[in-house]
Amino acid sequence: MKQDYFKGLQKRKKQILENWMKSQLSDESLREDLMTNENLREQSEELLNAILGTITEKNISEGMTAEFEQVHEILAGISISRARQGYSPRETGVFVFSLKDALLNSLKEDLSNDPKALADVVLKMNKFMDSMGIITFETFIKGREEVILRQTDEITEISTPVIRVWDGILALPIIGTLDSSRTQVVMENLLQQIVETGSTIAILDISGVPAVDSLVAQHLIKTVAATRLMGAECIISGIRPEIAQTVVHLGIDLSNIVTKASLAHALKYAFAMLKLEVRKPMKDKPSL
Repeated sequence: MKQDYFKGLQKRKKQILENWMKSQLSDESLREDLMTNENLREQSEELLNAILGTITEKNISEGMTAEFEQVHEILAGISISRARQGYSPRETGVFVFSLKDALLNSLKEDLSNDPKALADVVLKMNKFMDSMGIITFETFIKGREEVILRQTDEITEISTPVIRVWDGILALPIIGTLDSSRTQVVMENLLQQIVETGSTIAILDISGVPAVDSLVAQHLIKTVAATRLMGAECIISGIRPEIAQTVVHLGIDLSNIVTKASLAHALKYAFAMLKLEVRKPMKDKPSL
């Protein structure tokens, strides 16, 4: 009867784990600031137990089937958590491929006297671990994308704050490029604040927008239209000379929108609309 060398790896599990840990701890990319050696051992032991508890001569060529579902879940969980913790793809790859080396070295010890069987076993193990590597990188990329999307959302929220500068007056300084997704965030934040504060004037300051093209202008017009539907007037400030020239050159009609060169001018105009007057206090005249 043909011996199942893969199932026989269970007997050498402790030695395989130690060799694997030794390889990981000796690697220059080891991140002790992100994970303790104890946690690294726990992760390694959990994955090794799952693999050795499932792999056999019959199923090793079918590493992507439901039979290895537990292995895939553990490996995916480790990869995603490492992406969120800040590990690099190389550091995550070392985790999996150093296990491959430990398993192959164990098989070589068992089959040192049978070169033909060794070649067959090594080929199968290589293919199996390569499929595990694919799962690792696919889930790592997914985890990294989740981090990037979350950070993008957070940055968008931070870079589009709605400020209540006076009773009835809101200001929204826009910094960076204004695209469709960001325009949606701008409108949602602005309209929500109009409802909550009962403001009747909103100032969109585009001093921090590097360039205004037809697309950006359309986004601004949509925001102004949405603001007016909420019963508030919208003023666009931060119209620099180069922006004014671009708007004219592109033939964009902003004639029905109040525009000002600076936030200060826009605020002064808003005060006039609300019939507010700001005066410097008169100094007391010296007594004679």
